[in-house]
Parts: sequence; structure tokens; C-alpha cells
Amino acid sequence: MNVTLTIFTPSFNRAYCLHLCYESLKRQTSKEFVWLIIDDGSTDNTRELVESWILEGIIPIYYHYQENQGMHGAHNTAYELIETELNVCIDSDDYMADDAVEKILSFWKQYGSKDYAGIVGLDATLDGEIIGTKIPEHLEKAKLSDLYGKYKVRGDKKLVYRSELTRKSPPYPLFPGEKYCPLSYKYILIDQEFPLLVMNEVLCHVEYRQDGSSMNMIKQYKKNPRGFSFFRKVAMQYAPTYKDRVRESIHYVSSNLMVKNYNFLIDSPCKLTTLLATPFGILLYLYIQNTKKATVLKNG
Repeated sequence: MNVTLTIFTPSFNRAYCLHLCYESLKRQTSKEFVWLIIDDGSTDNTRELVESWILEGIIPIYYHYQENQGMHGAHNTAYELIETELNVCIDSDDYMADDAVEKILSFWKQYGSKDYAGIVGLDATLDGEIIGTKIPEHLEKAKLSDLYGKYKVRGDKKLVYRSELTRKSPPYPLFPGEKYCPLSYKYILIDQEFPLLVMNEVLCHVEYRQDGSSMNMIKQYKKNPRGFSFFRKVAMQYAPTYKDRVRESIHYVSSNLMVKNYNFLIDSPCKLTTLLATPFGILLYLYIQNTKKATVLKNG
């Protein structure tokens, strides 16, 4: 395979909106990519839809079906299957800017090397308004955690990673009965090795749908406490600031109370901070258990 970029899309019963992504890929000013669709156990007509697109032969499409594992399980499978140098995830309800592939490839050809984990670009709404904030113009490279912790960047960003790194970092854990583990787990681990090249260009247009995980974060906390507890331990350990470590500790306490793991202090990689955070973690646990709200923040 001589193309550089794989665009991968995890999809679960999203046949009703997946065509938006397909149409955007057909519009790309550069066709030097492959599209990998991970069908995570869909029961709608996703397979038939994708097979019709494959027959059209306009862009190279690879389709993989698996039993439902959740978003992180679909990412695990994608990283195992990807053979290109770079990869980027475009969610099933999002679509790429028309020149995104061309911008990624030319930018990487000019600046990319083994010294970088990949590229961080911008997400925008369907109307083109940047999600959150732009990245400071003076930055040419940065770790993702520093963008949010040190430089106070806000909002989801589009991440293009070297496939060698996403493949070799440990997979997301799958917990019985749970379908979600924050994707930031891998990003944090890759952060410890290499920074990302900064590209202040819109690569993806996103829509936060009512059935998406971003709009149902509190429900995710309730349904997937082991996945969140696992993630919080890693996030605590590598937190860029003490404030971040405290916040992760509060969430860690809350998640452990949900699974009645009262040994959370012993299990914590940051015991003193966790001890200090425990009263606030108890309050957060009580809030999550009793609130009728669906989300606190879109990228919680």
C-alpha cells in the first residue's frame, strides 16, 4: 500500500448519517487515502450501504464488521488493521473539510518526521465556526496535554497520528458490560514520547448529535465506571498541572464509588492527591447519581 493516510470511521447504527462523511471524501481535492469503516455491530443497513459505495469504486473503502465493543473497541480494531504511515479518525456523524487530505499530506511531507507523533488540527461546526479556540499561532509543536493544560486551548481538536505509535501503544481495555473508555488514554501515552505538529487549519466538521457520547457524558460515567476509573489513573499520573491532577482524582474517586471499590486509595498512583480529593469525589458521585442532566461539558 503506497498511500500515506488512512481515514477510519467507527460506526454503530449510523447509516442515516454516514453518507455525509462519504460525500465529503468524494469531494477531497486529494484522493491519496483509504477509508476504513469499522462497523461496531450495527443492526441497521450499514453493511448494504457501504457495499454499494464500494461497488461505485470512487474511493478505496475497506469494511470490517465486529460484534459491538463500543467506540474504544472499534479504535482498537482500526489500529490493528491500518497499514499506512498516518491515520485520522472521522466519526460517523462528522465529515472532512474538502481540502483536508491535501493539507494533511502536504503539511506532513514538508514538516513531518519520526520526531513527531503526528499533526493536531482544528474541528469546526457545520457552519465553519471553530470548536473551542484556535491553537496559539506561535506554537509549531506541542503535546496535546500541554495545549489544554498549559496553553488553555479549549474544544475538541482533530488528531492525525503516526500509525506506528497508535499500533504499539497498549490497546484500550475492554471491561465486561461496559462500552466506553476515554480515547484520551492512548493520546496521553503517545504524549510522553513525541509532540504533535500544530496546524491551525480546519480538518473536520463536527455535529454533536443527541445519540452521541459527547452529549451523554453523565450517562457514560454511570454506565462505564471501570473504563473511566482506568483512564483517570493514567490521566492523574501524567497530568500536566496539579489542578488537572486534582480534577482527575475527583473523577477517579467518583468512578470507584460507582463500582463499590473502596480500596481506591490503595490503587491510586497519586495517593495524597486522591486523599485530598476524596470529599469532592463523594460529592461528584452523589451529583452524577441524582442529576437529570445529560452532560457537563461537550468534551468531558
